[in-house]
Amino acid sequence: MRCTQFYPVIMTGDVVGTARFYCDHFRFTPAFEADWYVHLQSREDSTVNIAVLQGDHETIPEPARGRASGVILNFEVDDVDSVYQAVTASGLPICLALRDEPFGQRHFITRDPNGVLIDVITPIPPSEEFLAQYAPGAAAT
Repeated sequence: MRCTQFYPVIMTGDVVGTARFYCDHFRFTPAFEADWYVHLQSREDSTVNIAVLQGDHETIPEPARGRASGVILNFEVDDVDSVYQAVTASGLPICLALRDEPFGQRHFITRDPNGVLIDVITPIPPSEEFLAQYAPGAAAT
């Protein structure tokens, strides 16, 4: 199978509000809008996409209808510190304060209006302990 695109779809009871959240706080813009589905694309990189779907829409098999759960969206960015300042200033909840991790991330976690966790990350060099667990060339340097 050759995958031509991959993006998460967040099931919600508030399509408009959820789409607005990602546009206002994470620089997405609508590429397609319907009352039950919005496809969002990053303003900085057209290959970065996310979609928002009415959780009880008829296209979702009935047993799977509902809301997003058990998901963390990772946004890798060049400058996590500036994003943290902007997110904090806008009043979004901080679920995990900005910190460095020995496995090679400087990050913080917030959440969207549906409770979906958003982990904003800048790769940093990992500790020697974790460096050994990376494939050759995969770790930040």
